[in-house]
Amino acid sequence: MLRPNAVKRKLAEGEEVHGLFCSVPSATLVEMIGCAGYDFVILDTEHTLVDPQQLEHLIRAAEATGLTPFVRVPEADPGAVLRALDAGAMGIVVPHVRTRADVDDAVRAAYYAPKGMRSLNGGRVPGFGLIDLPEYVNRANAEVMLIPLIEDAEGVDAIDGILAGGGIDLVLPGPGDLSQSYGVPWQLRHPRVRDAVQRLRTACAGHGVPFCAMARTPERQAQWRSDGVRAFVLGEASDLAATALRDHRAAPAQG
Repeated sequence: MLRPNAVKRKLAEGEEVHGLFCSVPSATLVEMIGCAGYDFVILDTEHTLVDPQQLEHLIRAAEATGLTPFVRVPEADPGAVLRALDAGAMGIVVPHVRTRADVDDAVRAAYYAPKGMRSLNGGRVPGFGLIDLPEYVNRANAEVMLIPLIEDAEGVDAIDGILAGGGIDLVLPGPGDLSQSYGVPWQLRHPRVRDAVQRLRTACAGHGVPFCAMARTPERQAQWRSDGVRAFVLGEASDLAATALRDHRAAPAQG
């Protein structure tokens, strides 16, 4: 059932929030992320085969541990936005936002009138009737977050226009795809990639929109924190699990 968006509240109050991407469609893993103390999880339906019923279970696992569930949807797929929200997503991560028109399309899909034109529905998010439906429409519009993922050079160049139209709650950079867009695939520390990410941060500060840094090390997190950033994605759950498994296998046997 719809609940207050803790991440949105914390950002409004200047608190830090920390999250992970999760491309493994496992409710147990999502539950582990919540129990580990993260604030949010970005459930990936762009690069991962997740059916709607699986997604609903992943969101339930997040809810059970107080973890705010966001969903990264496939590019230019308003139907995926609708299904994620009807399953209980508290935020939509929109990949490959290149223009203001991309944001406007996402707003139309993610919000009810008068803000957008999300298709009306009942179901689990209004608590199967526990929340009066007209009240639910207003509450959903207030709690759902729209999060564009800027991962193309075109999006970096257009960032001021993208932000100027409003309707954006948080901006995520996509260093991986940005590196490809700038002709240096997977060179995430390349000056062109780092400059692009900094341009996004600067534009967000100028427009008063929270920026979410990709910070996989404590050092990078400290650098972004010193620049006033309060939202952090600290990695991908499967990468962390794979690293832990390799480290465990490489460790000397005990006893």
